Amino acid sequence: MSKILNYDLVVVGGGPAGMAAALSAMDNGIKEENIIILERAERLGGILEQCIHSGFGATYFGEMLSGPEYAQRFIDLVEKTNITVKTDTMVLNLTEDNQVICSNKDDGIYAINAKAIILCMGCRERPRGALDIAGSRPAGVMSAGAAQKFVNIDGYMPGHKVVILGSGDIGLIMARRMTLEGAKVECVCEVMPYSGGLQRNIVQCLEDFDIPLYLSCTVIQVHGKDRIEGVTIADVDDKMLPIPGTERYIECDALLLSVGLIPENELSNQIGLEMDPVTRGPRVNEMRETSHKGVFACGNVLQVHDLVDFVTQESQIAGKGAAQYIKGTAEPEYVNCKGINGVRYTVPQRINKNNEEEVKIYFRVANVYRDKRVVVTCNGKELWNRKRPKLAPGEMENVFIKPEDLKDMKAGDEIVVSIEEA
Repeated sequence: MSKILNYDLVVVGGGPAGMAAALSAMDNGIKEENIIILERAERLGGILEQCIHSGFGATYFGEMLSGPEYAQRFIDLVEKTNITVKTDTMVLNLTEDNQVICSNKDDGIYAINAKAIILCMGCRERPRGALDIAGSRPAGVMSAGAAQKFVNIDGYMPGHKVVILGSGDIGLIMARRMTLEGAKVECVCEVMPYSGGLQRNIVQCLEDFDIPLYLSCTVIQVHGKDRIEGVTIADVDDKMLPIPGTERYIECDALLLSVGLIPENELSNQIGLEMDPVTRGPRVNEMRETSHKGVFACGNVLQVHDLVDFVTQESQIAGKGAAQYIKGTAEPEYVNCKGINGVRYTVPQRINKNNEEEVKIYFRVANVYRDKRVVVTCNGKELWNRKRPKLAPGEMENVFIKPEDLKDMKAGDEIVVSIEEA
């Protein structure tokens, strides 16, 4: 080990989550020279650097920005401080006593002793290897995010006749992007009976360009040896199995996969954090502290968000929580939180009943629901009840718990979020 450094706070990841978390910790009393951001890329900004479309910042800044513009706002704020930033730096390991082992070409392998750590590594795309698609491995099959980098950063066209599998937001956005670059997007196939993307992206990226969206449909075979020549698609039943007789061949020279995002949690697993089987991120409290004391998580490493604005807001909570931890707080008394009746998960999964501020609980539903109510209860007492005209898996939802309601609870009680009849 070449050297050992000491910082109050180490932020792993320099995307929108990491920058917002670091700035929030500073605003909540941690000296800026005692904060360090570690980023594996050559510059701050994360995935926003390749997201050149607009739509970022409407909630947080009140205006529509491109991804690079949104990132630059926070880069400028960080650069005005004395927060240490180490780019082109890979975090190799986290130890039980909150030591961060990292490496870069200038410093070699070194360690950082941290009073608190915030994990902000983002998420990655599910690869083709996770899918059961027959065929060889020709060129032209790639994730939608890889195609986005080829087009927006490197200036290469992945193909000219395109099929997209999966209707997540990045798949929808790339359908529009490829069309604007002159490609013909033959269709977007979605195995579920509903789209996984935001409604605004369905309208602006598909309907506005007359790109067909085939629901309950998937790619069952890739054709071609050196280069993809086409795909066979088929409708699926309620068990997501191809229905014989519905097969259709579509000629194409590119297949873009937008089949889900997975939190980048190798470090989280390495240190043995309690993980949520649905979000595939760490289980956290209302300040985003994980099961390991002094280790916090926020942004897409915790739960995959719809909007970067929500990432920023959540990361500010984590930064505040880390600052409170560093300065010392009373031992918490937790109540648990869970979803039932169509609510797939909640974040946070536990809440300190002595919290003195309103707590926002994020959740996603398991299906498309119309004219239902979101109801929150604890010990039979109703805490929240709102009618919603539509709930969809692609849209993150939230409810609020008042501090006075928390104080009436006992440690170990359970807050339940459910979908009920209107």
